[in-house]
Amino acid sequence: MTAPAAASAVPFTPRTALALVLASIVGVLAFCWPLLIDPRRALARGTDAPLVLAVVLLCVLAVVFVAMGDGGIDVKAIAVLGLLSAVGAVLRPLSGGTAGVETVFLVIVLGGRVFGPGFGFALGSITLFASALLTGGVGPWLPFQMLAASWVGLGAGLLPRRLRGRWEVVALATYAALAGLGYGLTMNMSWWPFQLGGDTALSFVAGGPAAENLHRFLLYSLATSLGWDVGRATTTAVGVAVVGRPVLAILRRAATRAAFAPTEPVPEPVPEPVPEPGAEPVPEPGAELVH
Repeated sequence: MTAPAAASAVPFTPRTALALVLASIVGVLAFCWPLLIDPRRALARGTDAPLVLAVVLLCVLAVVFVAMGDGGIDVKAIAVLGLLSAVGAVLRPLSGGTAGVETVFLVIVLGGRVFGPGFGFALGSITLFASALLTGGVGPWLPFQMLAASWVGLGAGLLPRRLRGRWEVVALATYAALAGLGYGLTMNMSWWPFQLGGDTALSFVAGGPAAENLHRFLLYSLATSLGWDVGRATTTAVGVAVVGRPVLAILRRAATRAAFAPTEPVPEPVPEPVPEPGAEPVPEPGAELVH
């Protein structure tokens, strides 16, 4: 049985794919550029965080505007994006991140899965931004949270589309667990070079060998955030396993009714002219050249 076509609220055209790739490259540089320079001149001062936030917002807007320019995103898609972002923003404070329990990633993973990678990218950033405004959690960490959450939604949208039923839920739960761990590691990278100073065995060594810094980073992550990361991964995976199937069905039903995926219009057949009674037949083009 052939799986139904997946809805794409933000169509994955070549231009949208290029915008997502460029946005991801900017995100990687935003996380990793402190490894290339003296950490005393980086985000430890907190003066560059607004610039990073502006870049993140521009990346999200670029993805949306490119999709709008391709004619594949409309008011309905923007409304669904706003609705799911609001749901995620409300869910996040309910858990408060206690012991790593974060339910917000359920919305991002399931929304990205149903509506596609471009939608998932925008959903991750907007959800975290709306949640920060709702709870007053605006700070130098926010742009990095938005980027990491965008990658979670993007990855969910890039999972194989042929999976359905039980195997789809298994794949999504596995991805959710890995994404939960990856989100924690990514966020650690955003502040690890500046948090400990240079006097501990876990500190970042400016200009040091990459293997040594990676070893220090892994030890730092194990010592400081493993419990929260495992809690986040477990919560998201169990949530997908429990509510994933019905929520996916609801979202797909909404996508079908909204008819997000653009279809090519079928041209109506042009009726051939019927000659009037007694009229001479109209010769075909070129018939006068035939002797």
